[in-house]
Amino acid sequence: MIKSVIILFIFATSSIIASDLERLYNLYQQKQYKKACNLGLRLFNKHKKNSKFLMLYGLSCLNADYIDRLAVPLTGLRSGKSERANASYFATILLQKKLLYHALLDNKDISNLVLPKTDYVLSKVFDLYVKKKYKKVDDKYYLISPKDASLMYVLYIETHNRVKKMVIEERIDNHTIKVHRYW
Repeated sequence: MIKSVIILFIFATSSIIASDLERLYNLYQQKQYKKACNLGLRLFNKHKKNSKFLMLYGLSCLNADYIDRLAVPLTGLRSGKSERANASYFATILLQKKLLYHALLDNKDISNLVLPKTDYVLSKVFDLYVKKKYKKVDDKYYLISPKDASLMYVLYIETHNRVKKMVIEERIDNHTIKVHRYW
């Protein structure tokens, strides 16, 4: 009797865990990154030792531009080589965001910094900004992609209700295709 109760408990727990991960994965696959990130935040305490969950949660938050939330999953990614690499990836983007925000708001020179490069848009902008490969007009920085001259990033600070946000506009042929906001 006790053996069957234990087996039933293990099966029920496994189903709940699989169900949570499946919901998170489905949202990620459907590119509903904000919903996936918010779900990951709600489920974090329950799954904080599951590296697959932490990766899905982190990637969802990254794609939703919720960069500050990367700090939570990156702390749990430490057991394997790929986990540590992914934690470093998240930490790099988080640091680049904080440094770029600091540079823009406080006029801090960060041109002496050398950080790893990633394929994430904020990382690309950070690299161009640090190398001073921009044209500044008023309070906006115009940065041209070195790989595609038709792709330009516009970097600036906007204020809404006393909250200052760093904005990156991605433009192709001067048409805005995506806007990223960070604070």
